Amino acid sequence: MLGKQAEACFEIYLKHSKKYKLLVSNIQINSVHSTLGELDYIIRDINTQKILHIELACKFYLYDKNAGILEEEKWLGPNRKDRLYDKLEKVKTKQFPLLYAPETIQKLGHYNIPVPIWQQLCLKAFLFLPKKLNSSTFPENYRNCIVGYWIRLKDFEEEEQNYYYTIPTKKEWLLPPNSLKNWLSFAKVKQAIETQIQGRKSPLVYKKTPSKIERFFVVWW
Repeated sequence: MLGKQAEACFEIYLKHSKKYKLLVSNIQINSVHSTLGELDYIIRDINTQKILHIELACKFYLYDKNAGILEEEKWLGPNRKDRLYDKLEKVKTKQFPLLYAPETIQKLGHYNIPVPIWQQLCLKAFLFLPKKLNSSTFPENYRNCIVGYWIRLKDFEEEEQNYYYTIPTKKEWLLPPNSLKNWLSFAKVKQAIETQIQGRKSPLVYKKTPSKIERFFVVWW
């Protein structure tokens, strides 16, 4: 769901861009018996005339220093079902090589597009650190994507009880927090969080203070 929303926004951006021309998007590649995959975007750089293949990903990752050895293995989805490492490997071993499959070259020929030389991954990441972990030790490209923190249910009691909270649905995760309407008291949101934790789901929570809106995950693991 998030991926489809991000794709729609990115396509609108490309269509209004003065730097890039969108040639084709969401190209499904099929063999005789199966679907091989999909190319997100083929674009032309108007200034250089280079043809580019861009894969887009929109991900929410939480940092767990004990989840692996490589740094990319330590960034996990809220319910630990995916990792940054897995996404990068998929792009490297499946999505980028798909461009050079015979079926892809034939399909692009229908659009009179030569096989692009340049390939890029546009990864829009929303990163969350453990609440008391200092972000200064992370590289700048990671720091620029840090938008909140994560805690466990027992730590939620330490959050301010005189503020209002809301739990956005997943389809609302990309919306500006100020656009959300259903703000709850601490007691009511705690009950809603406990229900999700019992179902082994890690809810995203927004906290509205007088000066800002904070966002964090409460994890079940």
